[in-house]
Amino acid sequence: MRAERGDDGRCELPLLHSAGGLVGGDQLSVDLELEADSRALITSVAAQKVYGSIGRSRLHPKGIWAKQTVNCRLGANSDLEWLPQELVVYADALVEQTLDVQLADDASFLTAEIVRLGRTAAGEDLGQGCWRSAVSVRRIGKNGSRWEQVDRLELCGDALHHQHGLSGDAVFGTLIWAAPKQLTTKEVTGLLENARASRNGLRAREMNCSALEQGLIARYVGNSSRDARFWFCRIWALTRSLRRLNKPKIPRVWPLQENPLLG
Repeated sequence: MRAERGDDGRCELPLLHSAGGLVGGDQLSVDLELEADSRALITSVAAQKVYGSIGRSRLHPKGIWAKQTVNCRLGANSDLEWLPQELVVYADALVEQTLDVQLADDASFLTAEIVRLGRTAAGEDLGQGCWRSAVSVRRIGKNGSRWEQVDRLELCGDALHHQHGLSGDAVFGTLIWAAPKQLTTKEVTGLLENARASRNGLRAREMNCSALEQGLIARYVGNSSRDARFWFCRIWALTRSLRRLNKPKIPRVWPLQENPLLG
């Protein structure tokens, strides 16, 4: 797809995956590298699908893992917003995702990921399938490196139905913002208060957010991909506002009938 120049000079690029989705054994790798003082918004042109593999092959009756790896390297004073559309994991699919981010002390990185476990509109759940995620965000500065966020998750089996897991819900989402500077107590308090206020009118079992050492993390658990996207978009706008940047515009490739920034 062709890159476009956003209102604030940001490079906006939707990535096209030419296959209809991932099947067991597929490996997809995305490498994003931003030079110093560069800004980019990278998204995808459609939802990513992962098809079931358990019990589909005589050679591999227990299924084969599909793997997706995203590596991000951010130079000094760079700004990356990695906002792919949702991931739909079909029944009996095995998928493992890895996101590895290394960024300079004064770089900004924001990502939001939404996962739907099973095609619930068709009465389907994840079945025997499994979704795994490994996220690591690390600062690389003059005084060495430090971890901003390390996240390891696995959703399958009992975790799909247990009260301390998804409790039967089908949608799980995470937003992470690694800020370009240490936020003041007032900035952190205001950001969290506004993020929580922006949940109004949205449906979920849980929508929680908390501060990182230098940023914010938010979690969604529920049944509405739409409402997860709306909440994350509103937090996205808050991070832009905090840095006195232009209000974000929803990428034209996102199939939204409403403006999530309103409300």
